[in-house]
Amino acid sequence: MTLAHDDILMHLRFFDAALAQLHVEERGGTGCLATDGQTLFYDPVYVLKLYRERPQYVSRVYLHMLLHCIFSHSFQYDRLEGELWDMAADIAVENVILDMGSGGAALEQDGEAAGKLKVLREDIGPLTAERIYRYFRKNPPTQGERRELTGLFFRDVHSLWKPAQQLELTREQWKKISERVRAELKSFTRGKAGAETLEKNLEEAVRERFDYSQILRRFAVTGEDLAVSDDEFDYIYYTYGLTRYGNLPLIEPLEYRETKKVREFVIAIDTSASCRGPVVRAFLRKTFSILKSSENFFHKINVHIIQCDSEVQSDTRITCQEDFETFLRYGKLSGFGATDFRPVFEYVEQLQEQGELERLRGLIYFTDGYGIYPERMPDYDVIFAFLDEDENRGPVPPWSMKVILESDELEDRQSDEH
Repeated sequence: MTLAHDDILMHLRFFDAALAQLHVEERGGTGCLATDGQTLFYDPVYVLKLYRERPQYVSRVYLHMLLHCIFSHSFQYDRLEGELWDMAADIAVENVILDMGSGGAALEQDGEAAGKLKVLREDIGPLTAERIYRYFRKNPPTQGERRELTGLFFRDVHSLWKPAQQLELTREQWKKISERVRAELKSFTRGKAGAETLEKNLEEAVRERFDYSQILRRFAVTGEDLAVSDDEFDYIYYTYGLTRYGNLPLIEPLEYRETKKVREFVIAIDTSASCRGPVVRAFLRKTFSILKSSENFFHKINVHIIQCDSEVQSDTRITCQEDFETFLRYGKLSGFGATDFRPVFEYVEQLQEQGELERLRGLIYFTDGYGIYPERMPDYDVIFAFLDEDENRGPVPPWSMKVILESDELEDRQSDEH
């Protein structure tokens, strides 16, 4: 195992920080190699047999597991379809290894694996685990294809990926390691083949992922909520009154408290031809399910759902959950022309001038990103929510935030509700 470690370090020096973080520990009787994202476990008898038959295979599996950790594959396992994610992650890792020249650990089936990867690349594009997984969800491989893919790309056991306990090495820590690998990659691999594939996977690993509930805090305003204020309630006087006068507390607790929640909000929907109706509805359900929770929303709300392509097509005002359910049940998406983001911001400005939106703090624009952005910064926070990563998509304005939503996550939510 030490020889395998040193072999990787000699051929791929930019992995030094990642190698230093992944501890190696013996676990006999398992008949495999596996990692939980923190420790690399090995069965010594199994490793010795592998090394006697194919010395380079141990280094190959070591590198395979190291890349799983660098790409944070194990941290998504519990929310995805296990067998498909296993195959997708293994294919993505082996694709990187082969593009880097096997990292000094070539195998006899690499030629056949390279041919299969070429076919997949024609259908999927850049072979990151996330893209492969989404492709498999839409195009499930047959049992024969699954056996073929497993035979070509299987190296380690993923059973430890299911988070049974809190690990010391978190996803954020592996993300920092991945960022360092990405930075050192440019100097070590300048002019060498294979760096682009590794770079694509590292981009996915270090990509910012946002929680909607965290985002909504940017849109919160202070107001009074119907709830007992613990900060204003004095238990000493309250209990003294009950003791001294019987059933007569001296001070009643306040029945309201000041809190920060979302009261006014705008959801803009890009209804150009590239935004499909089912995905839009899934996005609306996901957004509103967070907004309607008692932790995030006041009882009285003022939400505007604005549909727009090259011009504003409709504006639906939501004041309660029933309004929203009615909109999803009977509302129609209209537009499907070219995309221009500016009319929405002009329309919202008119609503503010008319007093329809008095304390607006935020707007989320769900779009494919191919449109004309406004030049002027509004007086509220703006989030552009995109469906999946797209390298051809242009940058958002510097005064806005970009959020990437996974299509399989939206589709899972929609199928669960049906």
